Order: sequence, then structure tokens, then C-alpha cells
Amino acid sequence: MTTFDTFNFCPHCKSDKIQSDNGHKYVCPDCQFEYFHNTASAAAAIICCGDEMLLTVRAQDPEKGQLDLPGGFVDHNESIEDALTRELKEELGLHITNWQYFYSGANTYPYKGVLYHTCDVVFVSRLSKKPEIKADAAEIAEYKWIKFDEIDSDKIAFASLRKAVEKFLAKAKI
Repeated sequence: MTTFDTFNFCPHCKSDKIQSDNGHKYVCPDCQFEYFHNTASAAAAIICCGDEMLLTVRAQDPEKGQLDLPGGFVDHNESIEDALTRELKEELGLHITNWQYFYSGANTYPYKGVLYHTCDVVFVSRLSKKPEIKADAAEIAEYKWIKFDEIDSDKIAFASLRKAVEKFLAKAKI
């Protein structure tokens, strides 16, 4: 058994003995409280115009300064597509709704001492012209349109998104 490292005490009885043997289900041996640290859903976009892909530069940790696909976490009572549309509106001022499912992959997201496991779902949208972008500086340090053959996937922040970009570029036959 491992100690629950997110909380020091059981949220129900305040015992300091909350434990897990798999990192997913945590049980307090004193009161039998159970907590499930479930996978979080996240959505990301591969947005293309011609032979270029829109990539962002992360303004926050984790992976501050690294390349990223636009997107973010899914809120309660929200579909993955709706979350992606909302995130792009909030972070880049874009209104895109023509999503085509492309890929999903498991990932981890360390944030403020908690390791979140995520399922990242990637969608593609192909645009006929580059849109006007208004990046939210708190989230996006910079955005870049990069030619397919100039994308260095090693500079993409998260393994699941790196793999999605590599798969996309392989299909685009660069």
C-alpha cells in the first residue's frame, strides 16, 4: 500500500492513514471512506491551414515554454467537442466547430503536487484561411503556424500530443 500523497488526511474522518495499492482507488482503513482518483478528459486540436499547423507555446507549468496543441480540460456536463470549442474561444479567440476525431492517448499532467492521469482526445480542423487570433497571455505565451516539414515533435510538451502530431504528419506524408 502507498500513502495517498495528495491529501495528508482522510476527507471524511481526518485519519492520516488513507492508502492505495494502485494509485487509483484510495481507502481509509479507519472509516472505510473510498476515493477514486479518476482519469480526467482533455481535448486538443490539430488546426491546419494549407501545409501549416497551429501550435501554441505554453505560458504556464507544467512544461512552460514548450510547444503544445491548443485545447484544455473538459468541464463537468460538457462534451469533449464542446470543451475544445470553448477552450479555443477562451485561449485564442477562435470559433471553430468543424471537428473530426483523430486520436486519443493516455497522458499524465503534474499540477501543484498532484499527478493527474488524463485521456487526451485530439481532433483535426482544416481551415481555408488563417483566422485572426487573440491569444490569452495568461495561458498562451505565443502561437505559431509551422510548416508540416518543420515541426520538431520533440519540442511538444506532452507525450500523447507528441504522438498525435507524429501520426498526423505521417498521414500527411511529409
